[in-house]
Amino acid sequence: MTGRPGIDVPDHRGRTGLDQAGRELDRNRDVVVRDVELTSQGWHVLRRTTFDYRRRDGRWETQQRETYDRGNGAVVLPYDTARGCVLLTRQFRYPAYVNGHPDGMLVEAAAGLLDEDDPHTAVRREAAEELGVTLGPLTHVLDAYMSPGSITERLHYFAAPYTPADRTGTGGGLEEEGEDIDVLELPFDEALAMTGDGRITDAKTILLLQWAALTGPFAPAADGR
Repeated sequence: MTGRPGIDVPDHRGRTGLDQAGRELDRNRDVVVRDVELTSQGWHVLRRTTFDYRRRDGRWETQQRETYDRGNGAVVLPYDTARGCVLLTRQFRYPAYVNGHPDGMLVEAAAGLLDEDDPHTAVRREAAEELGVTLGPLTHVLDAYMSPGSITERLHYFAAPYTPADRTGTGGGLEEEGEDIDVLELPFDEALAMTGDGRITDAKTILLLQWAALTGPFAPAADGR
């Protein structure tokens, strides 16, 4: 019998047991996982899980859900309050392009998957690769599930101050990973306005810019000045 890649034998990324995720879950007594099928394993993993769910009226029913597992990630908004600006990226995003975005070129905060790193290490790595900036102290803003109906990803949000002296590289991302990223240094007020007029449509970026305006580094002082 030939082994099944990603299950019995290593797949192209050396992974096995990809059908085991979730089988051990018992934190919710109203959910009993019955089966996990591996439906696709490219760079990331698509699974179909069958589980029993107890409704609020006490009835049990069997449900199925597909989950896309790309791992967790981290995102950062570097800001310079002295000059009133932030560092963002612009890059081509095919999923947005195929779903109605005019040219697929999205303005975003720098972000990436954790891979084997902790969130702090990962976000510093991404800032260096994408923005060419060496970050100082990090402020943890929040953690959020990005599309909990189908995608497992939890994103860790950060902000960090920077100065022109901290821009120690050219940024642009890693060519071997297909990245071709423009670095944008924008006045904060303009970046915030872009979330309202449609020039910024990326959710994680909108969230960080709104945070910066409401309670973050660009929030009005308590005395109103």
